[in-house]
Amino acid sequence: MKLKLRENDNIVGYVFTAPFILGFLIFTLYPILSSLYYSFTTYNLMEAPTWVGVQNYQKIFTDDDKIWKSLRVTFVYVFASVPLRLSFALLVAMLLNTAIRGIGVYRSAYYLPSLIGGSVAVSIMWTQIFGDKGVLNSLLGLIGIQSTTSWIGSPSTALWTLIALSVWQFGSSMLIFLAGLKNIPHSYYEAAQVDGANVFYRFFRITLPLLSPIILFNLILQTISAFLTFTPAYIISRGEGGPLDNTLLYSLYLYRRAFQFFEMGYASAMAWIMLVIIGVITLLIFKSASFWVHYESKGEK
Repeated sequence: MKLKLRENDNIVGYVFTAPFILGFLIFTLYPILSSLYYSFTTYNLMEAPTWVGVQNYQKIFTDDDKIWKSLRVTFVYVFASVPLRLSFALLVAMLLNTAIRGIGVYRSAYYLPSLIGGSVAVSIMWTQIFGDKGVLNSLLGLIGIQSTTSWIGSPSTALWTLIALSVWQFGSSMLIFLAGLKNIPHSYYEAAQVDGANVFYRFFRITLPLLSPIILFNLILQTISAFLTFTPAYIISRGEGGPLDNTLLYSLYLYRRAFQFFEMGYASAMAWIMLVIIGVITLLIFKSASFWVHYESKGEK
């Protein structure tokens, strides 16, 4: 009797988990395995895929200059935007970690840019801000600096407008930092003040070490997210990655290969290379954690 009840419990459990399992198998695992297969084929959506072995990968590494350009642009974007975004998020989180009237309103306001995300509307707004007749040039004109530069159309500044957009969407990281700051006992700061520690000493000796696990978490999330950035680059450059391919992020170039040139096999190979790159960088971050992440329960770094 007990055995039958246990079997019925298992059946009920399978029924409740079936939507997730089926969704994972159909919409996640199957597309992943399909893209791996397509990466070894030529496939244009109209005809059956043709097996070509490692030809796509050979072409990527030996006969595609644009892919190296897109990788360079992507790495500059990631390694500039992620530290700036996290630094700004931590600064704002520390400013908001106070008990003043209406602090919840300020927190909501600062989180709003991340809530709407890198949407089409935000990207269009960004073109209005950094265009040749945009808001930025108008503000510069008010202080006597006349500029007709299109910040999004200049090869030297176009990528930095995308980086600025990424930094502006710091809200999610800020909330995570804020939660971490609230878990740091205030008695630590009081003891440090009694010993005469200044603001910088308290920040580098108390706040950063105790917040380092949160920094690691945010760093990994934001790094992966930055590598996958697509919408702002697509909208601001109108799908071309210009000017002079200076906003041609890897994800945008992958999209062009797949849906403009209908080279699905080649795009699949590009996707798997990006997966490996993200995996290696994530692994390096985890490996470096032993040198700078402090876990209070273990008393070690």
